[in-house]
Amino acid sequence: MEFSFAASVSNMPSFSVRSIDNRQRRESWISLAEELPAEELFPLAQLGEAAGAVFSAGPLVLQYGEAAGSLALRNWLNTRWQIDQKLNVDPEDILLTSGSQQTIDLLVRIYVDREDTVLVESPASPGCLQVLRLQGANVIHVDCDEEGMIPEDLERLIVEHGPKLLCASPSFANPTGRVWSLERRRAILELCKRYTLLIAEDDSYGDLRYGLESVRSFRRRYPSLFQLDREQGGNHVLYIGSFSKTIAPALRVGWAAGDPRLIEVMSAAKQTADWQSSSMNQAILLRLLQSPRFNWDNHITMLNREYEIRLKLMLELLKRPNWHGTQVDVPSGGMFLWAALPDQLDGEELLTRAMTKGVSFLPGARCYASDEGKSAIRLNFTHPGRDELLLGMNLISECIAEMRTQSHF
Repeated sequence: MEFSFAASVSNMPSFSVRSIDNRQRRESWISLAEELPAEELFPLAQLGEAAGAVFSAGPLVLQYGEAAGSLALRNWLNTRWQIDQKLNVDPEDILLTSGSQQTIDLLVRIYVDREDTVLVESPASPGCLQVLRLQGANVIHVDCDEEGMIPEDLERLIVEHGPKLLCASPSFANPTGRVWSLERRRAILELCKRYTLLIAEDDSYGDLRYGLESVRSFRRRYPSLFQLDREQGGNHVLYIGSFSKTIAPALRVGWAAGDPRLIEVMSAAKQTADWQSSSMNQAILLRLLQSPRFNWDNHITMLNREYEIRLKLMLELLKRPNWHGTQVDVPSGGMFLWAALPDQLDGEELLTRAMTKGVSFLPGARCYASDEGKSAIRLNFTHPGRDELLLGMNLISECIAEMRTQSHF
């Protein structure tokens, strides 16, 4: 039969970050494209012990639970935020979801109508763009520099387009790893309050901080927009996060925190989508987090130490001759390195060549809703091991050399 799809399907991007090519499934494939942590750093043994303890407690863990998610886990989140950020959130103002992607999807479903304008960073998370496009939103990028979103451009676009939502990631954004200065955070929040514009703040990468400064120190020096807004008694920010980048993606545990009216409607939308996120997974995660054999701070320190080594390796490899002329934004956290290719080389063409050699990355154009980013690429440094990083970067550099040679004819 012929299928008559919904009109919104025409807005669905034709690409998927996780399925750039089926050849990725081969064990020999090297992917610098995906938003993946390193599985060898998962707390596998402790998760196994936690799962055993949960199942030994009886079958109730396999039953339906609260639509909002485990109250005990929401309490754990609030306690963690109090320690790290001096931020107190009523657990009733928290909704547990199946990861940050679902959180954004739920928000967009309940808040954004077709053709509503939504403002995003330049460049922006491809996952967020996918959700907005499917909803039929009018997506516009706000200019950014090394300090974050530029207030003057944001205000110009607000006045010109009357947007419904601003999606932002002030700490270690996907794909740039950019960190907004405190001054910019305050300025952007003040603008959104003045024009009553809701902010969706994705902090999924906020714990992946590199350098000598601790995550706690960083968070107190660069408070989230959510925290700044709450300190002023505001309700202009929905705070989004996930355990996928710090514990394990397959647990599918993320969250939204914000005004109780937003949380209530998002919870209702979640019930129509999947009723609730896995109570079993939440119970296992909570048992892990409360285990005397697992220390959250030590775990995050271990992750950041290893990821920083991989980032430094990637930066050293970019100094090799074939990469000459490549401009990079060196991140101080997150999972990605954003690079502008030399000689305005095309990222999509480079990917096509690289895939023939068994390596992939994300072309920068896929981080824009507009016709930009064609000569940029996003490289993930957290998932591939050090040997894979070395080989993958060398293979991509060979493709760059080939493209340069051909362009001279």
